[in-house]
Amino acid sequence: MLRLSADAYAAMIGHAYDCYPEEMCGLLAGFPGRSDAVKFYPCENTTHSGKVYTVSPKDHLRADREADAGGMEIIGVVHSHTHTEPYPSVTDVNQAPDPGWHYVIVGLKREAPETRSYRIVQPTITEEPITVR
Repeated sequence: MLRLSADAYAAMIGHAYDCYPEEMCGLLAGFPGRSDAVKFYPCENTTHSGKVYTVSPKDHLRADREADAGGMEIIGVVHSHTHTEPYPSVTDVNQAPDPGWHYVIVGLKREAPETRSYRIVQPTITEEPITVR
């Protein structure tokens, strides 16, 4: 189960709408060995596309350093699907860099955003529950 802080969740949703119609992306940080996402780091989608995303290496480095300074680590990545279901695409699965990460997708297909989280250990995709607190 992924536990999102209310601040991280609000920042993710806000960033998804701010980036629309492009896919947004960002990184989640939490304390080692826990599935609590305390902080969301918005990142630039360097592809500037509504169909794929690439996290800016500069933003990734900044988030990693900031998380480390706070005793945290990057525990996942978030991106949005602007017109499709919040389920990992083939591209998402092929680009999943760490089997220990949480892969969160914010779906903007409907009136209200739909947020889902997955664990991806190639080629297996497993949905996990999310709580916001």
